[in-house]
Amino acid sequence: MEAFKDRVAIVTGASRGIGLGIAAELVRQGAKVCVTARGAEALAAAVESLGGPDAAIAVPGKSDDPAHQAEAVAKTMAAFGRLDMLVNNTGINPVYGPIADVDQAAAAKILAVNVLAPLAWTRLARDAWMGAHGGSIVNVSSVAGVRPSPGIGMYGVSKAALIRLTTELAVELGPRIRVNAVAPAVVKTKFATALYEGREEEVSAAYPLKRLGVPQDIASAVAFLLSDQASWITGQTLVLDGGVTLVGGV
Repeated sequence: MEAFKDRVAIVTGASRGIGLGIAAELVRQGAKVCVTARGAEALAAAVESLGGPDAAIAVPGKSDDPAHQAEAVAKTMAAFGRLDMLVNNTGINPVYGPIADVDQAAAAKILAVNVLAPLAWTRLARDAWMGAHGGSIVNVSSVAGVRPSPGIGMYGVSKAALIRLTTELAVELGPRIRVNAVAPAVVKTKFATALYEGREEEVSAAYPLKRLGVPQDIASAVAFLLSDQASWITGQTLVLDGGVTLVGGV
């Protein structure tokens, strides 16, 4: 498959889990990728799994750090000469409990990483390549952003804001740049283990499709939204949830 032949992507939060799954799918379809995350060793292993430096480069750093953002975009342009796709996948959820009791500093950090960082990455991608040449962006939101999510309410607020950011950017950046989002339910990754570990059968029983998601479920949908097959789709959020939101699950 060469749907993304000669195209280049940045995928944030891509040392493992959903982000690495997305990066692998883009490479499988012919893209070159820059993967980012905080851990240099994990990123190096990710690059190796993606096919080495001919297929991928890694730039370690914090997603909400402006210097890291600029470095990643600059190194992508230097290595591959273009930047056609951006996947804002990095997200954090460092707190659990009632939203009214969330520490203000923690709330600010959640919004900085989950909302303001995707905006900054988008701006840099636009200025580096997409504004003049076109491109496609996918933001990784969550079902927590489309319905109440007790216990992880601040995370849900941030993901709802990311969905709204997606629609605003789609209007502002069209027609050259398309901006869409995906909203997964529980996907079997290290990030989500607290939501299912030790009780996967019980949790998945609430899903009409009777299983939790895996990274490839998200990767395939993201690749579609980035591709020319989705050339008349922008500002949309695709819920990827095994049907759980149809029956009141979370």
